[in-house]
Amino acid sequence: MKKLVLLPVVIILFSCENKKNESADGKISTDSLQTVSNKNSSEEDNDSPQTVDEIKAEYAVLNNQLIAKKLDSTSFDYECEEVSGNVVYYTQNGELKSIKHFHADSHFSSVENYYLKNGKLYFIFKDDTLWSFDGGTTEKPETKDEIEQQRIYIVNDKAIECLEKKFTIKSSAKNNPNPENIQNVPSENCSYSALQKTFEVLLKNKDQKGKINCIL
Repeated sequence: MKKLVLLPVVIILFSCENKKNESADGKISTDSLQTVSNKNSSEEDNDSPQTVDEIKAEYAVLNNQLIAKKLDSTSFDYECEEVSGNVVYYTQNGELKSIKHFHADSHFSSVENYYLKNGKLYFIFKDDTLWSFDGGTTEKPETKDEIEQQRIYIVNDKAIECLEKKFTIKSSAKNNPNPENIQNVPSENCSYSALQKTFEVLLKNKDQKGKINCIL
C-alpha cells in the first residue's frame, strides 16, 4: 500500500524535473541561437573594412602583395575609337582582389585601381595625367603634366571619405614636386557613381582575353 502511495509522488517529481529540464534546454537553445546569430552578424560586418583606418590597413597588405607579385593575374587590351586600354585582374586563391584599368588617348591617360575583399569594393585609387607642350623647340620640346589623384574610401557601397591632390610636373623644371609630400585634401563632391559604372563594366568583362574592341 505504501508503494502505491509513493508512486504518484514519484511521477509528479519526475514530471516536474522533466519540465525543468525542458525549460533549461529551451533557454540554452535560445542562447545558442542568439550566439550564432550574433556571430553571423559579426562575421558579415567583418566581410570588408568598416572604417578609413581599416581600409588603409587592408590596402597596405594587398598593395605589398601586388608589389611582391604574389597574386595571380589575367589581362586583356582593348581599342575603342581613339582610346586604347588595358585591364588586369588580380586574384588570390580564386578570389578577385584588385582590378587595374589603364586607358589613354593622345594627351590624356588614367589609371584606376579598384580594391576588393570578399567581393566587396572598399577602395579606389585614380591617377589622371593631362599633358601638353610647354615651350622648348621643335627638336627638343618641353612638356607639362597636370596630375590629379583621387582616393575614395567605401563602406557598404557608400563613399565615406574622398580625398584628392593636384600637382604639375614640368620636363624643364629642376625641382619638380614630390607627390608623397603633397597633402591630400577632401573632395568637394564625395561620390564615385561614374567609377562604379566603370567597375561594373570591368567585372562583366573579367573573362576576356587577348585584344578586343570597346568594352561594354
